[in-house]
Amino acid sequence: MKLITAIVKPFKADDVREALSEIGVSGVTLTEVKGFGRQKGHTELYRGAEYVIDFLPKSKMEIAVSDDLVDRAIEAICKAAGTGQIGDGKIFVTNLEQSIRIRTGETGNEPYRG
Repeated sequence: MKLITAIVKPFKADDVREALSEIGVSGVTLTEVKGFGRQKGHTELYRGAEYVIDFLPKSKMEIAVSDDLVDRAIEAICKAAGTGQIGDGKIFVTNLEQSIRIRTGETGNEPYRG
């Protein structure tokens, strides 16, 4: 199993969820986060005062998938989250050693199914 962590623009989170559902991924954890990369930040005016926003709002999506779904999931995320603009996000893939269903105590490498 792999844990895919995708940092995407907030308005793209629903598109990513739908794209993952279409390939059979049924569980996603979404967290609202702030961060910056090459996009840096930007300056805004508020009541006549100018201030710099260093950390931009992002959506962090965590998806546990079986090894055979990793490439398809990455492709679906890239396609759904991409705008072609700076700040589209980043995807990290890490090994997931074990998962445990709290309700039943079931362990193993099956992806989260709700």
